[in-house]
Amino acid sequence: MSAHDVTLFGDQVAATRLSAKFAAFDAQKLLRLAIEDLFPGRIALVSSFGADSVVLLHMIATIDKALPVVFVDTLQLFPETLAYRDALTAQLGLTGIVTVTPDKTLLAETDPENFLWARDPDRCCEIRKVIPLAKALNGYEAWITGRKQFQAATRTALPLFEAEGERVKVNPLAGWTQSRLDAYVEAHGLPRHELVKKNYLSIGCIPCTSPVKPGEDARAGRWRGQGKTECGIHGQTLDAGSDI
Repeated sequence: MSAHDVTLFGDQVAATRLSAKFAAFDAQKLLRLAIEDLFPGRIALVSSFGADSVVLLHMIATIDKALPVVFVDTLQLFPETLAYRDALTAQLGLTGIVTVTPDKTLLAETDPENFLWARDPDRCCEIRKVIPLAKALNGYEAWITGRKQFQAATRTALPLFEAEGERVKVNPLAGWTQSRLDAYVEAHGLPRHELVKKNYLSIGCIPCTSPVKPGEDARAGRWRGQGKTECGIHGQTLDAGSDI
């Protein structure tokens, strides 16, 4: 595929064709294609350093240890998550970690008591995660996510490539199962997030994350009882020039 084809990624029809074209690629081959051939110097991985994040991070480390890895610290994260970020960064030799945080002025105006998550969780996610990520991705033509189809009913049709305005999202693990993720971690002797052993299978901010019960999907512990399933960074075009 030539560099001229990259402009097609802004079109969802073209993204669908590309998903079909590269459906047979394994995740690491797809990552290498995106990083080295399709978007060299113009792509970043967005990682939460959560329950299964180590799989993509390890793959990235074998391709380009200096690849930008954007981590949004909402200032409401578990200390175990911050410790995991630091440990994995050192173990994998990642040199492109970019940690971004919410705007202090906006936080002071909108959430002075750090209780916005209870009365307006969508706005809380917006100012603590969506807006900071949008600013961090400004200038990139593509970003890599760790979403999987099995995680929730809202993700069952997740493709390998998605159009997001003029930017593309790459989902190399879209078709992976939990057993396949676990097998990869075991095969490479990778450390797991400390909270996984306590049944935290999708790990976000402290107030809105709880353990998953037997039989529930992997994201059932996020925003439990609030009728909310996503933080807001997916399903819309991230635009650093607006209040999203």
